[in-house]
Amino acid sequence: MSHPPGADPRPLTGEPLALDLLNTRWIDGDGPHDLLDSVAGLAVWLTSPPVRDHLGPAPFADRATLDRLLLARTALDALAASAARQDPATSDSADRLNEVLSHGRIRRTLGPGGAPASAVEVDDPSWAPAWYAAENWLHLVAERPDRIRPCANHACVLHFYDVSKNGTRRWCSMAGCGNRAKAQRHYARRSGA
Repeated sequence: MSHPPGADPRPLTGEPLALDLLNTRWIDGDGPHDLLDSVAGLAVWLTSPPVRDHLGPAPFADRATLDRLLLARTALDALAASAARQDPATSDSADRLNEVLSHGRIRRTLGPGGAPASAVEVDDPSWAPAWYAAENWLHLVAERPDRIRPCANHACVLHFYDVSKNGTRRWCSMAGCGNRAKAQRHYARRSGA
C-alpha cells in the first residue's frame, strides 16, 4: 500500500504516546515495517497527531533524537511484553526506562496569581520525545495497567490502551484484525473444521 510522501503509513494511530511509539513497528501484507528506521520516518512520527498533541511544535528530527527514541521504544517493548503477561517489570527493562526518564523532569512552580504551574525540562531537546513517551508509560501504568494490551491477533505486533467501558477490547482495530478473526471463524464453521 503506497502513501503520499510524509504521510503516516501506520495502520493504528491515536493511541497514548507510549503505545503510539511501540506502534511505529507493524506487519501487513507486505511484511514487517519500522517507521523509525530513518530520520525521515522520525520526522513523520514527530508530526503525527498523538505526538504533536503531547510535544507541541515538533522537535528537530535528527539522528540523536532518533537514537534516544529507539532507546525508549526498546524499554517500552519489554515493559509491554511483561504487562501482557501480567508479570512485574524486570529490573533490566525498568532500568532502561529509568535511564530515559533520568534525562528530564517536571519542574513545579507557583505561577502568577498563586496558580500552580508545571514545565518539563530535559537535558537536551533531543531527549524530549523519548522522555515524554516514557513519562506517558508511567501515567498508563499508574492509571490502569490492565488496559495496556497487545492485539489478540498473534500475527499482529500492535498495542492499544483499552478505553472501552467494560474493558473487553481484543483487537488493535475491528476493521483490520477483528474482521479477519471473524472471517476465519466463519470459514471454520462453514467448512466444518
